[in-house]
Amino acid sequence: MNVLSHISAFFGDSAHWQGYDGIPTRLSEHIEYTLMALGIAAAVGLPVGLLTGHTGRGGNVLALIATSARALPSFGLMVLMFILLGLGMAPVMIPLVVLAVPPILVTTDEAMRSVDPAPVDAARGMGMAEAGILFRVELPVALPLILSGLRSAAIQIVSTATIAAYVSFGGLGRYIIDGLYQRDYEKVVGGATLVALLALLTLAVFWLLGRLAVSPGVRRP
Repeated sequence: MNVLSHISAFFGDSAHWQGYDGIPTRLSEHIEYTLMALGIAAAVGLPVGLLTGHTGRGGNVLALIATSARALPSFGLMVLMFILLGLGMAPVMIPLVVLAVPPILVTTDEAMRSVDPAPVDAARGMGMAEAGILFRVELPVALPLILSGLRSAAIQIVSTATIAAYVSFGGLGRYIIDGLYQRDYEKVVGGATLVALLALLTLAVFWLLGRLAVSPGVRRP
């Protein structure tokens, strides 16, 4: 059977659409892991990136942190956390957050630094407070690039969250891990297809978010 036949057989099997191992359940679990990891990574990366980008300080430190974090193998880190912390959500979330923080942190910092200094100087000359300059002048201009960092982090999390299945968690990785163990390649291909489709859906969501949140004056054509 070729790949298309595997995909057709997987999605055409009604057993894959119901129960605890059904597509709706596994998809909702995968989305839950993704949103949790992205939310934590954004809570860490966005404030630090906004601050360093606004002040123009700490860029070298951020680059070092990002390079170090990207060098860590997500699967190896998850196994280590599982050994240290035992079964739970933390061993899954820690490697996903470590993976997602660098693109958010670095891109946010670069986005803030790339803002034209002329309106910033004008706002400061008019007596606007630093918080006002940050959120009313710099952030609206930097938002497209900041969203691109969030989008990159989200895509990486969607792809990597499949490792949760290695420590007996759910998500779409369950199909891939179980399928490999059972030599059920229909399940493996179906799970990989679902991950790819979810990644494409994530891209569409961020495209729509950009259209809604970014001012037309700074939106890229």
